[in-house]
Amino acid sequence: MTSQLIKRATMVALLLISLGAVNAVHAQANMSAKDQEIVARFKAADKNHDGKLTLVEAKAGMPRVAEHFSYIDSEGRGYVTLDQILALANR
Repeated sequence: MTSQLIKRATMVALLLISLGAVNAVHAQANMSAKDQEIVARFKAADKNHDGKLTLVEAKAGMPRVAEHFSYIDSEGRGYVTLDQILALANR
């Protein structure tokens, strides 16, 4: 009985993980070419892979973001996110 519950729970977990991966791929496939380029450049510039660009990272990998860093980082947190950059790019 217990091993059957563990198998079911494992199958459900794998199904949910698979659905999440499919949704991520689908979302990226629906992005414009410009947005896909921004995502790729952001990932390359985000050297520590924390999902945030500091001014130093932006200067090295996304100079146009660096030029407008204080505008994008309107809350003065010291970093910008991919969502902030995409929002600005798609205005």
